[in-house]
Amino acid sequence: MASYPAALDVHQTHLMPLRSVFFATLAPVMLFAQEATFRTDSRLVVLNVSVFDQEGKIVRDIPRKAFTVYENGDKQNLTVFRQEDVPISLGLIIDRSASMTDKRERVASAALAMVKASNPQDEVFIINFNEHAELAREFTNNIKDLENALRELDPKGETAMRDALLLGIEHLRHHAKLDKKVLVVVTDGEDNSSAETQAHLVQVAQQADVIIYAVGLLGAEEAESAARAKKQLTELTQQTGGRAWFPNDVAEIADITPAIAHEIRNQYILAYTPSNLAADGSFRKIRVDVDVPGVLVRTRSGYYAPRN
Repeated sequence: MASYPAALDVHQTHLMPLRSVFFATLAPVMLFAQEATFRTDSRLVVLNVSVFDQEGKIVRDIPRKAFTVYENGDKQNLTVFRQEDVPISLGLIIDRSASMTDKRERVASAALAMVKASNPQDEVFIINFNEHAELAREFTNNIKDLENALRELDPKGETAMRDALLLGIEHLRHHAKLDKKVLVVVTDGEDNSSAETQAHLVQVAQQADVIIYAVGLLGAEEAESAARAKKQLTELTQQTGGRAWFPNDVAEIADITPAIAHEIRNQYILAYTPSNLAADGSFRKIRVDVDVPGVLVRTRSGYYAPRN
C-alpha cells in the first residue's frame, strides 16, 4: 500500500427552502494543468443536480423547461439535459484514527452497503487515514476486494481528514476513467493533523469537479470540537454539490450510505457552453433554479474558468 504524510444533517436541514441554490464566491486561483471543469474538445460546463421535496425525497421526472442555470447572474443556454444512472469514479475516505475502534465494523459494513447499492459499473478505490493518508485499495468493482480492504482497518493515531481528501482528489484527477467523480468521507472527529487547509481543499475540489459527501459521527466529540467539525464538513459538501449527515447514533450510518448511492444515481445532468468565454482563471458562481413549487436544489457552487 502506498503511504502519504499527512452536510446536510438528516435531523436539522441546512438546505434553504427556496427554488434555487446560491453560494458565495471564492477567490480565483491558478488551475492545475489537468483541469477537469471543461472537456478538452469543448467548453461545456457540466452540473450534477439533485432535487428534493420538502421531506428530503428525490424528485424525478422534472422536464427540461423547468430548469434555468445562471452563471454570475447571467442566464445560460442548456445544451445537455438528462436524468440517468451513469457510472462514477468513487473514492471512499475512511477514518481509522484511534477513536474509530468501536465504530469500525459498522462503518465497514455501511461503506460496503453503499457500494452494493451503487451502479455496478462504478470504479471504487479506498483511502484510510489517521495522521497519515494511505491508499488501501486501487480502483476496482470487485466487491470482495473492497470488503477485504474495509475489514483490514486498524484504528490508531490522530485525524488528518483534509490531507486524505486531497489525496483522494488527486487520485481521481490522475487515475479515474469516468467523467463523474465522487468522494465519500466518514469521520468521527475534528481534523487535528492535516497540513492541507480548508480553503485550499475546497478550491482543489472545485477545480477537479469532484463532489464530496460526508458522514460525521460526532456524538462523542466535545461540543465545540463537534461544532467546528460539522461546519467544515458542511462547507466542503455544500461547495462541491454533495451533502453531509450527522447521525446521533453510529447505527444510523447503515441507512445513510445507501441513501447517498440512491441520490448519486438519480441526479439530473445539465451542461452548457458559458456565454463568457474569457480564459481568465476566474471563479464563476452557478445558480440553478427549478420551476417546481417547494423543491430544494443542490449542485456545486461554481467552477474555475481555464487560464491561458
